[in-house]
Amino acid sequence: MFEDLKPAPADKILALIGLYRADPRPDKVDLGVGVYKGRDGKTVVMRAVREAEKRLLQAQDTKTYLGLAGDTGFNTAMVKLAFGLGADMTRIRAAQAPGGSGALRLVAELLKRTRSDPTVWLSDPTWPNHMPVMRAAGLQIREYPYFDAASGAVRFDDMLAALRTASDGDVVMLHGCCHNPTGANLDAAQWQAVTDLVVERGLLPFVDIAYQGFGDGLEADALGLRLLAAKVPEMVVASSCSKNFAVYRDRVGAAMILAKDGGQADVAMSQMLSAARAMYSMPPDHGAAAVRIVLEDDALRADWEAELEEMRLRMLRLRVQFAEALRRQSNSDRFDFVASHRGMFSRLGLTEAQVERLRVEHGVYMVGDSRINVAGLPEDRMDELAKAIVSVLD
Repeated sequence: MFEDLKPAPADKILALIGLYRADPRPDKVDLGVGVYKGRDGKTVVMRAVREAEKRLLQAQDTKTYLGLAGDTGFNTAMVKLAFGLGADMTRIRAAQAPGGSGALRLVAELLKRTRSDPTVWLSDPTWPNHMPVMRAAGLQIREYPYFDAASGAVRFDDMLAALRTASDGDVVMLHGCCHNPTGANLDAAQWQAVTDLVVERGLLPFVDIAYQGFGDGLEADALGLRLLAAKVPEMVVASSCSKNFAVYRDRVGAAMILAKDGGQADVAMSQMLSAARAMYSMPPDHGAAAVRIVLEDDALRADWEAELEEMRLRMLRLRVQFAEALRRQSNSDRFDFVASHRGMFSRLGLTEAQVERLRVEHGVYMVGDSRINVAGLPEDRMDELAKAIVSVLD
């Protein structure tokens, strides 16, 4: 049965983790793995989440299935977090999914059911898992320009030019905030221009919002999604709680549909739940229940927002400190863009050869495209790290 199988290509990030763990150097630096880490290098259990889990364990009296849509209270809370308190709930439906990746795949399966050969436009670059998830659902892929590695800025004019060639009914994937892997976001005026183009061309926006609260704040980070929702007749959204609630291993996400009216929303929801039944049947409960408890309790929510803000501000400080150290060591403004980016990631614009030299010569680990996890920057060794980076530049 299995004799003709070939080994699957190694996951580059998982391989990087293995190399890092095997490296005996005490001063090695991990900038690769995409999880938030505090000053001590650990990913914490957030205070409000820990308290919510205690309450859940005390109150939960059954482990029976919740149903295909999962925790309905969680779904409602997630819709309001993304779309805002004024969201038109008559047109929106949501299903709990196993993480942000599960939400992406669930929406992709729904899109496949809408027509035989839907095309999804992805940014260049995009999160490495976007393309395989879309392809696994049988969707056609096209790319639009997004990031200029030399300047660290969005290639916005090129992005719009490419999307103007999209056909009516094509799907355009947009990162809701904190663009992964680059950290370069659209500003308010650019979001408005994208919204106008989507409406003009009859495109379906597919928003992946995995880092809400990590950029400019919970409300500010949802600006683009809400601009779209106010203008477009239909859209789909994949949301993740991995980062902003730090519930990575609990796999907590939500897939959302905004339809033209309630009737179409119900039909689309029925198809999405049918897809869920075929893939994994029921979503896991524990993490989503904890998130629901946090979002529904005023005191817990306030504590969660306060801790999330602490995390966001820490990453902003790290960005500024790193950019300043790179300016000192390089005697140039080449890396100043790092300070203006938002979220957990930035792409430094290094070559794969330079990234490899950093690993071999200096014990600095990052993904081959030079994406770094800002939360992993060593606060007390910024100049040392910057000097190592400058030493491998051509």
